[in-house]
Amino acid sequence: MASAVLGSIQEEVTCPICLELLKEPVSADCGHTFCRNSIKLNYESTKDQREGYQFGNLQTNQHVAKVVERVKGMMSCPEEARSVHHCTSHGERLQLFCEKDRKLICWLCQQSQEHHSDQTLLIEEVAQEYRKQIQSDVWNVQEEFKRLRDILDSQEKNELQKLKQEEEDVLSSLAECENKWLMASLISDLQCRLQGSTLEMLQVRLKEVPAPESQEMKPKSIPKGQRWFRAPLVRGMLEVFGELTKVQSS
Repeated sequence: MASAVLGSIQEEVTCPICLELLKEPVSADCGHTFCRNSIKLNYESTKDQREGYQFGNLQTNQHVAKVVERVKGMMSCPEEARSVHHCTSHGERLQLFCEKDRKLICWLCQQSQEHHSDQTLLIEEVAQEYRKQIQSDVWNVQEEFKRLRDILDSQEKNELQKLKQEEEDVLSSLAECENKWLMASLISDLQCRLQGSTLEMLQVRLKEVPAPESQEMKPKSIPKGQRWFRAPLVRGMLEVFGELTKVQSS
């Protein structure tokens, strides 16, 4: 639609003689507008034009000249830029923001029936407000991220402490179970010994008693008054019999 409007305006400001955009446009009494140079060059050479146009009555048309400048500005912009920065209805640059409809409009839209009573602001003013709002939103997001990061760090620390405590508890339980198992194994072994014969218990006990120190086969002379028997095995046997007596009496 914008291209169609631009084409229509361009046609209106095209010189009928040189078929280009009007340069120094002048208007004749008949209402037609021409380039000053084109009408001057063709005034003498074309009889019809000389009769139709009174050269001395030509007047400079400032309004058409301004329209031509606007059209040139629109034509010098790329089509995509015009579609983004110019009104699709009027081809004018979008410079205002309508608060009611929340959209960009041009100065012609502002004067139209649709927007003449609406509150409008310059784009620069609206952009500044949006920048402030965006900066505030960014700050809020950063603060929220920091708060969540602190919570996660605290939870991670607590979980690590719990895992460490659980590990210590498990190791302590394993050590306790191992001690109980060793104690149960020892008790079971003792019970097995008690269920055996007295001779077997005596043989086991004798194996646990340390062997006597090696002695020479040759008898030594013992001073008179210090003669006695050295019988460590007999002492061990007496200890075993003492333990057996205690067990049987209990």
